[in-house]
Amino acid sequence: MVWASPMKTLGGWQFWADVRFFRGWRIQRNAFTGHFRLLDPRNSRHAFGSLETCLGKLDEIKRDRRLVPMSGKAVIVIHGILRSARTFAVMRPALENAGYLVVEFEYPSTRIGIDEAANDLKQVIESLDGIAEINFVVHSMGGLVTRAYLKENADPRIKRMVMLGVPNRGAEMADLLRKSYAFRLLFGPAGQQLVTDPNGLIPTLPIPSFEFAIIAGARGHHAGFNPLIAGDDDVLVTVASAQLAGAADSMTVRSFHRFIPANAEVIDATVRFLQTGCLRKDGSRQPIPRETKELRPTDGCVYPQETEPTRIPEMPT
Repeated sequence: MVWASPMKTLGGWQFWADVRFFRGWRIQRNAFTGHFRLLDPRNSRHAFGSLETCLGKLDEIKRDRRLVPMSGKAVIVIHGILRSARTFAVMRPALENAGYLVVEFEYPSTRIGIDEAANDLKQVIESLDGIAEINFVVHSMGGLVTRAYLKENADPRIKRMVMLGVPNRGAEMADLLRKSYAFRLLFGPAGQQLVTDPNGLIPTLPIPSFEFAIIAGARGHHAGFNPLIAGDDDVLVTVASAQLAGAADSMTVRSFHRFIPANAEVIDATVRFLQTGCLRKDGSRQPIPRETKELRPTDGCVYPQETEPTRIPEMPT
């Protein structure tokens, strides 16, 4: 079905997955019904039904509006579970000012598994005709979706990735909550895949073959923010879990998990790494060797010389 004039959507961000992208225009797949819709950059719907219908309408719009092909460098930003592309609202202008086309990959994180989200990501990447360089900035479970994509796919255009608070070794909080009915209902199949189980999904995910950096949220104290999990943490993910052998650079910032992508230090470091391969202004690196010892919950931070936790400052809401 094609509309003569665009219709504003009602949202439904936990039901739709992007499968095509062109200059802010997106074709999305419904996680329940399997049908598709075409959205413009303002999230107004222009077509609905089959993939062919939406592709045809998009081609028509390209011709009528004389939209030029995509080119240059792109950054695909991928949010975590229970979140949306708004996760990167503060960071996006900095990426655009650095000359990148920002591709916001939306997916229904609580309705589908990580592998299914990775398949949708594959389709979006394949739709980036004309783009010469692809980079990733991923938050939380978004990093696992990217690594799942890399299990069976590769694209020579991919250059670098920055991982923000990604539970690369699993999320201890998921271990504690996985049997809870409320957790299963709210977080869906992907929530069950976030655990630290050595026989689960996460240990099967590959290490990227291209340059990537790790930024972990931390309190900077061995007690961390969350008393329910061991070691320093950002409330949800420990510093140790965020580490991934093979990283070209790594750092920690004092931040809660949710606010890492909006942290000014993180934004500066992210843009710098995408451009230069270093997180820090002085060009120094803290890589994580591919052959590394088993990480402990306290690894990855330098702690203050004190016996009691420091006072936690108020965080923005």
